[in-house]
Amino acid sequence: MIGATGVGKTARAIEVAKQYSCPIISADSRQIYRDLPIGTAAPTAQEQQQAKHYLVGFKALNETYSAGQFARDAEALLQQLFQSHDIVVVVGGSMMYVEALCNGLDDMPDIPHELREQIRQTYQQQGLEWLQSEVQRLDPAYWQEVDQQNPQRLMHCIEVCQISGQRYSELRRKAMGDRRLATSNGQWEVEYVLVERPREELYERINLRVEKMMEAGLLQEAIQAFEQLDIPTQPTANYDYSTLPNSVNTVGYKELLRYLHGEWTLEKAVEMIKQNSRHYAKRQMTWWRNRI
Repeated sequence: MIGATGVGKTARAIEVAKQYSCPIISADSRQIYRDLPIGTAAPTAQEQQQAKHYLVGFKALNETYSAGQFARDAEALLQQLFQSHDIVVVVGGSMMYVEALCNGLDDMPDIPHELREQIRQTYQQQGLEWLQSEVQRLDPAYWQEVDQQNPQRLMHCIEVCQISGQRYSELRRKAMGDRRLATSNGQWEVEYVLVERPREELYERINLRVEKMMEAGLLQEAIQAFEQLDIPTQPTANYDYSTLPNSVNTVGYKELLRYLHGEWTLEKAVEMIKQNSRHYAKRQMTWWRNRI
């Protein structure tokens, strides 16, 4: 079950899980982390009582986790769950997690340290606009789906393109034929369910959700996460946001960190969370519509 952020995937997945008495596997690259339940809109304790959820809140904030690791973990879970269930709901908006599980990912080339440092230094000298223009030039397809404000992802795309001579978007996909696993009744196959809403309604839901997150304590959650990761929460000049750990290098936390560093007012940070969430939702829908 796939769809844009804020569209209502969790509620719909629980409905299906209750209807078929089956479990849910989360395919969300941020809900894997503990201590971020508000900003990641992780299923609440009450929601998890309604249907068994897997791969939620099982990683520490300083741990790394990739789409390939998710695919391996989810596939192992499916092997177990299909022994007693004919249906398992996989729900999430993380495009590469779903892609890795359902279609597989190509092995990426190793990046020499010298090249990585060269690209990083150029970014520090020329800024985010240089990264954005390079990704647009090297891989227009990836540019349409990447978080265009995330320097780490942009730098990685440039690294792969330069070392391989190929587009990153082409390398990270491969046809794996039949990815069917044994179930109690034979084999399994993927059925995509795209949860959609009219754009205006979706954007209204996103804006309202951000406001509710702030009321629920998103700022305090972010401060606690930053302190746990030894990230400064006082006004800080020239902070290198490209060094943020993956867990908090995402919409909601990045904007609030700029507020804490004195770059933005809280009002502007909240508005930017709404805006960046809407932009992410648009990229998600473009991705899904091109693939199903």
